Amino acid sequence: MKLWSKNNTSTHEMVETFTVGNDRVFDLLLAEYDVLGSLAHTAMLEKAGLLTPEEKTLVHRELNNLLVDIRAGNFRIDPDMEDVHSQVEYLLTQRIGDAGKKIHAGRSRNDQVAVDIKLFLRAELQGITQSVQTLFDLLLDLSERNKNHLLPGYTHLQIAMPSSFGLWFGAYAESLVDDMETVTAAARIVNKNPLGSGAGYGSSFPLDRRMTTELLGFDTLHFNAVYAQMSRGKTEKIVAQSLANLAATLGRMSMDICLYLSQNFGFISFPSELTTGSSIMPHKKNPDIFELIRARCNRLQALPNELTLLLANLPSGYHRDLQLTKEILFPAFGELQGCFAMMTHALGYIEVKNNILQDEKYRYLFSVEAVNEKVKQGLPFREAYRQVGESIEAGTFQFDISAGLHHTHAGSIGNLCTEDIRREMQKVLGR
Repeated sequence: MKLWSKNNTSTHEMVETFTVGNDRVFDLLLAEYDVLGSLAHTAMLEKAGLLTPEEKTLVHRELNNLLVDIRAGNFRIDPDMEDVHSQVEYLLTQRIGDAGKKIHAGRSRNDQVAVDIKLFLRAELQGITQSVQTLFDLLLDLSERNKNHLLPGYTHLQIAMPSSFGLWFGAYAESLVDDMETVTAAARIVNKNPLGSGAGYGSSFPLDRRMTTELLGFDTLHFNAVYAQMSRGKTEKIVAQSLANLAATLGRMSMDICLYLSQNFGFISFPSELTTGSSIMPHKKNPDIFELIRARCNRLQALPNELTLLLANLPSGYHRDLQLTKEILFPAFGELQGCFAMMTHALGYIEVKNNILQDEKYRYLFSVEAVNEKVKQGLPFREAYRQVGESIEAGTFQFDISAGLHHTHAGSIGNLCTEDIRREMQKVLGR
């Protein structure tokens, strides 16, 4: 069954197979949202006089029965159905007769799939937000617990200045705050209602688009019917960029962990159960999970580019190219959720090494400390820098760390601003 089929036309089997593509697979993810959209649409149709109260009651009863089946995992799209929209309408018509044939009035498959995708993306972004918050809370907890454990800071992968595990964990927590700014922005764009725009040019029916906006919990609607259709693809691309930002943070932290786990660094360790071995080297404990997080997150960062190329040079109006946004974007949510789950699980078992900076090879980490001490004693900075530099060149540089480090400014080793970072995340989530 096809929503656009006519009794006197048929499509070549090869064309049908090619155009349907993977839609049935990905449309299963949209089934719940297709029914929710139809519940709102048919409630509005009754108000517009296009369904009687009795028909609306009948339609809603069976749509809710379908919703129960979908949520229980008892819904499928038959091989002779083109998509989820066809399947839902077919089942409805089989169960309640002509009333089921009326639900598409004032609606095109174009705005139907657009609203399904919006509702799906909204739910998936909420799920991602919960995963981010769980990891964020863990990172801040690890930051506080390890704030007095120092480790080398690097620039250009060269030993630079003293850092701490508190500073390192906190950095990735704050990175998630900025990432969530983009998720929040994407969510605001997702939460606009395209239903009622039809094929992109509205309808001659007296549709109440504000009513469906309220029923579906959207913040507002896409007002212009043409732009409501143009937002398809653009919305997915903006969401993909927000996912890519989160993936970049996870990927970068995974790279740090791979370095810090290696014997040449040896800053952290994990239980053997979280590492893998070698088929010929019995001593190996490989960080495979973090390498795979890194790889998967790198793939996720390609999503915006893939969608950009798909959408390039499309004129206004709907085009079948947009069908492919589903298979590009939909799997990304599960992939990213898996990476967050694995990272959160593994970090719960991380162990940090104590007294790392006592190793002789890290003594030049304190060159800036030495310069600053001379400046505090009244020496101009450039002169202090020259004197310390000369002592390093001569091999005579020494710095007594026994008195500890005294970094007090906001965001430094001694002032992690943990609660400030937490408040910033709460502000973002509040929006």
